[in-house]
Parts: sequence; structure tokens; C-alpha cells
Amino acid sequence: MNAPHFSTKERILGAAETLFARHGFAGASLRQVTAAANVNLAAVNYHFGSKDNLIEEVFRRRLDELNVRRIEALNAALAVDAPKIDEVLAAFIWPALDLSLDEAGGHAFMRVLARAYAEHDERLRRFLSDNYGHVLREFAAAFTRLLPHLGKEELYWRLDFITGALTHSMADFGPMKRRGTVSEEAHRERAAEHLIRFATAGLVAP
Repeated sequence: MNAPHFSTKERILGAAETLFARHGFAGASLRQVTAAANVNLAAVNYHFGSKDNLIEEVFRRRLDELNVRRIEALNAALAVDAPKIDEVLAAFIWPALDLSLDEAGGHAFMRVLARAYAEHDERLRRFLSDNYGHVLREFAAAFTRLLPHLGKEELYWRLDFITGALTHSMADFGPMKRRGTVSEEAHRERAAEHLIRFATAGLVAP
């Protein structure tokens, strides 16, 4: 009995994700979402209540799983006798790479995430900080132990730059476009490898 409701909800989320990626949160209207999902406005109100709640659910659908995988990878990277900075960075970066390659809208979501950083929506930023800020804090705690020469403010500046670079590259907004002879997976793997080397150098710098 619940299958039709689930199907409708997923269609709405998928349509919203695609439209938010393309037009931004303010630029994509609920009317466009309902048309793309082939539902009426009452269905959106039933499942989400408001556009703000719909936006939050678009993030929850992806970030809940992404951050579970990040924490699992972080714990594995820290479980060895001598944890390495690049392996802790990999625990943060590779799960995002995997998400960007998810054929069921992962690439679109990375663009949605990039828009969350670019658009000045304080409600959305507060939602992301309240619900997912603990993940960044766990990584920051690991880097604090590995990089005792960095003060807290300096470390967070560097992590902010790394997070922005990761989102930018996985959303494919940069000038380094995939060549026709290179697969999407190989292109993004190369981007992740370059980013880990770049970020490692940035973190260990005096």
C-alpha cells in the first residue's frame, strides 16, 4: 500500500534535485518541480509541507549515506599505527567521488551541493551545519592530531578551501573538462587523485 506514496515522493525528490542543480533553489519553482515529477502541488505539500522542507529532504537523501561512508572510511584510516594525512583526506574525498558517479542523480546532487555553498541562504546553511557539521568536526579533530603545528582557525580555513575545491571539481564546474577518450569514472578519479595531492600539500604547509 505504501509503494505509490514512496514512488511519488522519490519522483518529486529526483525532479527537485535536477531542477535545483540547473536553476538554483530560488530559480526552480514548485510549479516546475510538480510538472517535471508529473504530480500536483498537493502531493508536494503532502510529502514535504513546503519548499524549504523539500530542499532539506533533497540533502538528507544523499548526505545521510555520504557521511556514514565518510565516517567509516575515517575510522579505518585512523585505525592503523601511523595514520597518514593523505589517507584521512581520501576518507573525505573518495565517498564524494563515488556519489558523483552514481547514475541515479549523483552528479546533479554535487551541483546542488555546490549551489548550497554559492547561494547565500542562511536557513539552508544553518540546516547543513546543524545536521552535518559534526562530520567536518570529526575530520578536523583527526587533522588536529596529525598537524599539531596548525592552530584551529588556520586548520578550518584550509579545510574550507578543500571542501570548496572538492565540491567544485566533483560538480564539474571547473575548466578541466573530460576528453572524449576518457571515461567519466576515470576523469573523476583523476580529479580526486589531483585534489588529494594538492590538499595534502596545503595542509602540511607551514
